[in-house]
Amino acid sequence: MWWDENLLALFRRHLWTTITYWSVFFSFGLCIAFLGPTILDLRCLTHSSLQEITWVFFAQQFCILVGSTLGGAFKKSLKLCLSVLFTSSLIISMVFVIIPFCRHVGVLAVVMAVAGLSMGCIDTISNIQLVKIYKQDAAVFLQVLHFFVGFGALLSPLIADPFLSDTNCIQSNSTLNGSSNLEHIRNSFVPHHPGNVSHYVLPQDGPALTNVAYAFWIMAVINLPVPFAVFLLMYSKGMVPGCEHRKGSLLSADELAMETKKGNEMSDGQITGTQEVQSGHFHCCQSKTFRDAPYTFLAIHICSAVILFMTDGIVGEYSGFVYSYAVKEPLSLAHKTAGYLPSLLWACITLGRLISIPASYKMAPRTMLLINLLGVLGAFLFLILSQNSTPGLFIGTAFLGLFISSAFPSMLAYTEDILNYKGCATTVLVTAAGIGEMVLQILVGMVIETQGSYSFLVCGISLSTLAFTLYIVLLLLDNMHPRESKDTSWKPSEQGRDTEPYQR
Repeated sequence: MWWDENLLALFRRHLWTTITYWSVFFSFGLCIAFLGPTILDLRCLTHSSLQEITWVFFAQQFCILVGSTLGGAFKKSLKLCLSVLFTSSLIISMVFVIIPFCRHVGVLAVVMAVAGLSMGCIDTISNIQLVKIYKQDAAVFLQVLHFFVGFGALLSPLIADPFLSDTNCIQSNSTLNGSSNLEHIRNSFVPHHPGNVSHYVLPQDGPALTNVAYAFWIMAVINLPVPFAVFLLMYSKGMVPGCEHRKGSLLSADELAMETKKGNEMSDGQITGTQEVQSGHFHCCQSKTFRDAPYTFLAIHICSAVILFMTDGIVGEYSGFVYSYAVKEPLSLAHKTAGYLPSLLWACITLGRLISIPASYKMAPRTMLLINLLGVLGAFLFLILSQNSTPGLFIGTAFLGLFISSAFPSMLAYTEDILNYKGCATTVLVTAAGIGEMVLQILVGMVIETQGSYSFLVCGISLSTLAFTLYIVLLLLDNMHPRESKDTSWKPSEQGRDTEPYQR
């Protein structure tokens, strides 16, 4: 049988909860990918310049980082987590509705900042809750979770595409931009590197004619079932004000045995619910906890965070600059042909996450991560060796997407495995990944401008080599980390342990 009976019983018991977290992550993916394709139409709606509209990207990304950090603070009770997820997913639907009515770039930036905060909370809370539910079996469920964000990120550009303007949507006498030029700007527009299109001047005065509002309203309708699903989960658990708690169905024999075993494990040195609420998320960061922790505790957090800084940064810089690399020498691809490369990358990332779901059940997270990092390194080596080949660029892009697809969930599952699934690492890793995606785009863009397009691949292989080197360091830290931290749940002076059931 593909799954063992205990895991299947656990999944059945948490079926609706798990599906809800997956659906909320779909909402995250839907919101994170629409901005790039629709940015020129949004520029028309706000009558802004290309340089001004980049602040919308910054507002969204920066607030995702803030939301990711704040999201961990809500993990002290399930009721609080679900309330935040309900509010965040509902805000995303409201943002889709409101965006077409934003007529000033500052207003649009504020709206996207609010969406970014919601997305950051979703990112951290969903990962933390799945880790708390499934612990050592979390890897496969994390892979499914990140498949849904990839699916959402793949779907939203497809929804937007029929409604994008083929010509400049601000009607004026200017003839600087034909449809092919607009397509080139759209494909080469890198969110955190506005200098990439700074030499283009588009008209800002005149009536804006665009149908992109319909795309946002369609996405709002598609996303609307997500907050409804979270509300139903809250209602089923008696967390809606005025609703009595519903008693669940009787547990099966397997589930009862698992619950009995869990209760026996928790009875020794268990803290009270009040103590857990007081310590909350930040018990991992208490100074006394750090003093009592082995030095490898902090080193593992740093090493894992830097690896994700590199891998998510690779995704951001490659998807942002592969088009610009392809249209320049030596390849000099046609604009339309080169425009398929970012879509191919994200399609292969989504496919790779789908493949990783059964693979993660058969392989340990550390093995999955080894395959991920070796595959990414091999893909960049192939890209450098075939730098003058158009088929080589497409093949290398596909392999890069497949191998880097499951790096984040594998890294998260492996780190939490080393640290005995305390949930402390999740916020750190999510935030580090977001910072890497934003910062490395800026740094690589600066290198490409000064050193030429070839440096694009050199940066990629340098980052992937560094990530693999840090993975070796992480393996050493894993072997050096005290064994009692895995076998007997390392307890920092018996305080702030994350073993108490959720407080409602």
